[in-house]
Amino acid sequence: MSADMTDAVKSMAGGLGASSMSRRMFLVGSASLAVLGMAGCASTGTGMSTAEAERIYGPLPNERFPVPAVNLNKLNPKYMRRTLRYDSKEAVGTIIVDPKNYYVYRIEGDGMATRYGANIGRAGFLWSGEAYIGRKAEWPTWTPPKEMIARQPEVAKYAGGMPPGLGNPLGARTLYLYQDGRYTLFTIYSTIMPETIGKGVTSGCVGLLTQDMMDLYAKTPVDTKVIVLKA
Repeated sequence: MSADMTDAVKSMAGGLGASSMSRRMFLVGSASLAVLGMAGCASTGTGMSTAEAERIYGPLPNERFPVPAVNLNKLNPKYMRRTLRYDSKEAVGTIIVDPKNYYVYRIEGDGMATRYGANIGRAGFLWSGEAYIGRKAEWPTWTPPKEMIARQPEVAKYAGGMPPGLGNPLGARTLYLYQDGRYTLFTIYSTIMPETIGKGVTSGCVGLLTQDMMDLYAKTPVDTKVIVLKA
Protein backbone atom coordinates (compact mmCIF):
# COMPACT_ATOMS: atom_id res chain seq x y z
CA MET A 1 0.00 0.00 0.00
CA SER A 2 1.42 3.45 -0.89
CA ALA A 3 2.03 6.25 1.64
CA ASP A 4 -0.77 8.32 0.08
CA MET A 5 -3.23 5.45 0.44
CA THR A 6 -2.13 4.87 4.07
CA ASP A 7 -2.76 8.56 4.94
CA ALA A 8 -6.18 8.37 3.32
CA VAL A 9 -7.10 5.35 5.42
CA LYS A 10 -5.91 7.08 8.62
CA SER A 11 -8.00 10.18 7.88
CA MET A 12 -11.11 8.03 7.57
CA ALA A 13 -10.42 6.30 10.87
CA GLY A 14 -11.62 9.18 13.10
CA GLY A 15 -15.29 8.58 12.44
CA LEU A 16 -15.17 4.81 12.03
CA GLY A 17 -15.27 1.91 14.45
CA ALA A 18 -12.48 -0.65 14.49
CA SER A 19 -14.56 -3.14 12.56
CA SER A 20 -15.48 -0.66 9.80
CA MET A 21 -11.91 0.57 9.58
CA SER A 22 -10.53 -2.96 9.23
CA ARG A 23 -13.06 -3.73 6.52
CA ARG A 24 -12.15 -0.60 4.56
CA MET A 25 -8.43 -1.25 4.89
CA PHE A 26 -8.99 -4.77 3.58
CA LEU A 27 -10.89 -3.49 0.56
CA VAL A 28 -8.32 -0.81 -0.23
CA GLY A 29 -5.46 -3.26 0.17
CA SER A 30 -7.19 -5.84 -2.02
CA ALA A 31 -7.70 -3.26 -4.75
CA SER A 32 -4.01 -2.36 -4.66
CA LEU A 33 -2.99 -6.00 -4.95
CA ALA A 34 -5.39 -6.50 -7.85
CA VAL A 35 -3.82 -3.59 -9.75
CA LEU A 36 -0.33 -4.95 -9.12
CA GLY A 37 -1.44 -8.40 -10.22
CA MET A 38 -2.88 -7.12 -13.47
CA ALA A 39 0.34 -5.21 -14.22
CA GLY A 40 2.42 -8.34 -13.74
CA CYS A 41 0.15 -10.50 -15.89
CA ALA A 42 -0.36 -8.10 -18.80
CA SER A 43 -1.26 -10.18 -21.82
CA THR A 44 -0.70 -9.88 -25.54
CA GLY A 45 -4.17 -11.34 -26.13
CA THR A 46 -2.77 -14.68 -27.31
CA GLY A 47 -2.26 -16.39 -23.98
CA MET A 48 1.34 -15.10 -23.88
CA SER A 49 2.23 -12.45 -21.32
CA THR A 50 3.94 -9.26 -22.45
CA ALA A 51 6.99 -10.24 -20.40
CA GLU A 52 7.18 -13.62 -22.14
CA ALA A 53 6.83 -12.01 -25.57
CA GLU A 54 9.61 -9.58 -24.75
CA ARG A 55 11.80 -12.51 -23.69
CA ILE A 56 11.09 -14.67 -26.75
CA TYR A 57 11.48 -11.77 -29.17
CA GLY A 58 14.31 -10.04 -27.33
CA PRO A 59 17.74 -9.13 -28.76
CA LEU A 60 20.32 -11.74 -29.74
CA PRO A 61 23.59 -10.00 -28.89
CA ASN A 62 25.80 -13.07 -29.24
CA GLU A 63 25.08 -13.67 -32.91
CA ARG A 64 27.77 -13.04 -35.53
CA PHE A 65 25.79 -9.92 -36.36
CA PRO A 66 23.87 -8.89 -33.21
CA VAL A 67 20.13 -9.10 -33.85
CA PRO A 68 17.89 -6.39 -32.35
CA ALA A 69 14.76 -7.09 -30.34
CA VAL A 70 11.54 -7.30 -32.31
CA ASN A 71 9.48 -4.12 -32.17
CA LEU A 72 6.33 -5.78 -30.83
CA ASN A 73 4.29 -2.68 -31.66
CA LYS A 74 4.73 -3.63 -35.32
CA LEU A 75 3.72 -7.28 -34.86
CA ASN A 76 0.12 -8.43 -34.77
CA PRO A 77 -0.03 -10.58 -31.59
CA LYS A 78 -1.81 -13.38 -33.45
CA TYR A 79 1.46 -14.07 -35.29
CA MET A 80 3.47 -14.70 -32.13
CA ARG A 81 4.89 -18.17 -31.66
CA ARG A 82 2.51 -20.66 -30.03
CA THR A 83 2.25 -24.38 -29.38
CA LEU A 84 -1.32 -25.52 -29.98
CA ARG A 85 -3.58 -28.33 -31.16
CA TYR A 86 -3.07 -29.17 -34.81
CA ASP A 87 -4.34 -32.47 -36.09
CA SER A 88 -2.08 -33.97 -38.74
CA LYS A 89 -0.98 -37.40 -39.89
CA GLU A 90 2.43 -36.04 -40.88
CA ALA A 91 5.57 -37.16 -39.07
CA VAL A 92 7.05 -35.19 -36.21
CA GLY A 93 9.23 -32.39 -37.58
CA THR A 94 7.27 -31.93 -40.81
CA ILE A 95 6.90 -28.27 -41.77
CA ILE A 96 3.54 -27.12 -43.10
CA VAL A 97 3.21 -23.68 -44.69
CA ASP A 98 -0.29 -22.17 -44.64
CA PRO A 99 -0.05 -19.12 -46.95
CA LYS A 100 -3.74 -18.36 -46.70
CA ASN A 101 -3.39 -17.56 -43.00
CA TYR A 102 0.30 -16.55 -42.96
CA TYR A 103 1.42 -19.36 -40.67
CA VAL A 104 4.15 -21.98 -40.62
CA TYR A 105 3.63 -25.10 -38.49
CA ARG A 106 6.12 -27.61 -37.18
CA ILE A 107 4.48 -30.91 -36.26
CA GLU A 108 5.36 -31.85 -32.68
CA GLY A 109 3.31 -35.07 -32.37
CA ASP A 110 0.38 -36.03 -30.12
CA GLY A 111 -1.86 -33.66 -32.07
CA MET A 112 0.29 -30.61 -31.31
CA ALA A 113 2.30 -28.20 -33.43
CA THR A 114 4.41 -25.10 -33.01
CA ARG A 115 2.95 -22.23 -35.04
CA TYR A 116 4.93 -19.26 -36.31
CA GLY A 117 3.70 -16.11 -38.05
CA ALA A 118 5.08 -15.70 -41.57
CA ASN A 119 5.27 -13.55 -44.64
CA ILE A 120 4.69 -15.21 -47.99
CA GLY A 121 4.89 -14.66 -51.73
CA ARG A 122 3.10 -11.67 -53.15
CA ALA A 123 0.44 -11.96 -55.87
CA GLY A 124 1.80 -13.90 -58.82
CA PHE A 125 4.48 -15.66 -56.76
CA LEU A 126 2.39 -18.04 -54.66
CA TRP A 127 2.94 -21.76 -55.09
CA SER A 128 1.95 -25.01 -53.42
CA GLY A 129 3.19 -28.57 -53.25
CA GLU A 130 5.74 -30.71 -51.46
CA ALA A 131 9.44 -30.09 -51.03
CA TYR A 132 12.17 -30.90 -48.55
CA ILE A 133 15.03 -29.12 -46.84
CA GLY A 134 18.01 -29.70 -49.15
CA ARG A 135 20.48 -27.67 -47.14
CA LYS A 136 20.75 -25.21 -44.25
CA ALA A 137 22.88 -22.12 -43.71
CA GLU A 138 23.72 -19.66 -40.97
CA TRP A 139 24.26 -16.07 -42.08
CA PRO A 140 24.30 -17.09 -45.75
CA THR A 141 25.41 -15.12 -48.78
CA TRP A 142 22.46 -14.06 -50.93
CA THR A 143 22.71 -14.38 -54.69
CA PRO A 144 19.67 -13.16 -56.62
CA PRO A 145 18.56 -15.60 -59.33
CA LYS A 146 18.75 -14.44 -62.92
CA GLU A 147 14.94 -14.30 -63.06
CA MET A 148 14.93 -11.72 -60.27
CA ILE A 149 17.70 -9.72 -61.88
CA ALA A 150 15.62 -9.56 -65.08
CA ARG A 151 12.64 -8.25 -63.10
CA GLN A 152 14.64 -5.99 -60.80
CA PRO A 153 17.81 -4.78 -62.53
CA GLU A 154 18.83 -2.89 -59.39
CA VAL A 155 19.84 -6.16 -57.73
CA ALA A 156 22.28 -7.02 -60.55
CA LYS A 157 25.10 -5.59 -58.43
CA TYR A 158 24.67 -8.60 -56.16
CA ALA A 159 24.98 -11.17 -58.96
CA GLY A 160 28.24 -12.26 -57.38
CA GLY A 161 26.60 -12.54 -53.96
CA MET A 162 25.65 -10.20 -51.12
CA PRO A 163 27.76 -10.77 -48.00
CA PRO A 164 26.04 -11.92 -44.78
CA GLY A 165 24.65 -9.32 -42.41
CA LEU A 166 21.47 -7.74 -41.09
CA GLY A 167 20.85 -6.16 -44.49
CA ASN A 168 21.08 -9.49 -46.30
CA PRO A 169 17.56 -10.62 -47.42
CA LEU A 170 18.12 -14.18 -46.11
CA GLY A 171 19.03 -12.98 -42.63
CA ALA A 172 20.57 -15.10 -39.90
CA ARG A 173 19.26 -18.55 -40.82
CA THR A 174 17.95 -20.09 -44.03
CA LEU A 175 16.36 -23.40 -44.99
CA TYR A 176 16.62 -24.13 -48.71
CA LEU A 177 13.72 -25.95 -50.37
CA TYR A 178 14.47 -28.73 -52.86
CA GLN A 179 12.40 -30.96 -55.13
CA ASP A 180 13.80 -34.05 -56.88
CA GLY A 181 17.36 -33.16 -55.97
CA ARG A 182 17.18 -29.62 -57.32
CA TYR A 183 17.02 -26.28 -55.53
CA THR A 184 13.64 -24.66 -56.17
CA LEU A 185 14.97 -21.10 -55.63
CA PHE A 186 12.57 -20.89 -52.67
CA THR A 187 13.60 -20.72 -49.03
CA ILE A 188 12.31 -20.35 -45.52
CA TYR A 189 14.38 -17.43 -44.29
CA SER A 190 14.69 -15.05 -41.36
CA THR A 191 13.72 -11.39 -41.23
CA ILE A 192 14.15 -8.58 -38.71
CA MET A 193 11.12 -6.70 -40.09
CA PRO A 194 8.00 -7.53 -38.04
CA GLU A 195 5.86 -5.29 -40.24
CA THR A 196 6.17 -7.87 -43.06
CA ILE A 197 4.70 -10.74 -41.04
CA GLY A 198 1.14 -11.47 -42.15
CA LYS A 199 1.74 -10.03 -45.61
CA GLY A 200 2.56 -11.16 -49.14
CA VAL A 201 5.88 -9.47 -49.90
CA THR A 202 8.31 -12.01 -51.35
CA SER A 203 9.08 -13.71 -54.66
CA GLY A 204 7.84 -17.04 -53.32
CA CYS A 205 9.99 -17.49 -50.22
CA VAL A 206 8.56 -17.73 -46.71
CA GLY A 207 9.91 -15.48 -43.97
CA LEU A 208 9.84 -15.85 -40.19
CA LEU A 209 11.05 -13.41 -37.58
CA THR A 210 14.69 -14.17 -36.81
CA GLN A 211 13.87 -15.32 -33.27
CA ASP A 212 11.25 -17.73 -34.62
CA MET A 213 13.43 -18.89 -37.49
CA MET A 214 16.26 -19.73 -35.13
CA ASP A 215 13.86 -21.87 -33.09
CA LEU A 216 12.64 -23.72 -36.20
CA TYR A 217 16.14 -23.99 -37.72
CA ALA A 218 17.57 -25.67 -34.63
CA LYS A 219 14.88 -28.37 -34.77
CA THR A 220 15.00 -28.98 -38.53
CA PRO A 221 17.53 -31.38 -40.08
CA VAL A 222 18.29 -31.68 -43.79
CA ASP A 223 15.72 -33.85 -45.64
CA THR A 224 12.81 -32.61 -43.49
CA LYS A 225 9.54 -32.72 -45.42
CA VAL A 226 7.87 -29.40 -46.26
CA ILE A 227 4.26 -29.06 -47.39
CA VAL A 228 3.04 -25.77 -48.86
CA LEU A 229 -0.75 -25.60 -48.83
CA LYS A 230 -2.82 -23.79 -51.43
CA ALA A 231 -3.55 -20.16 -50.65
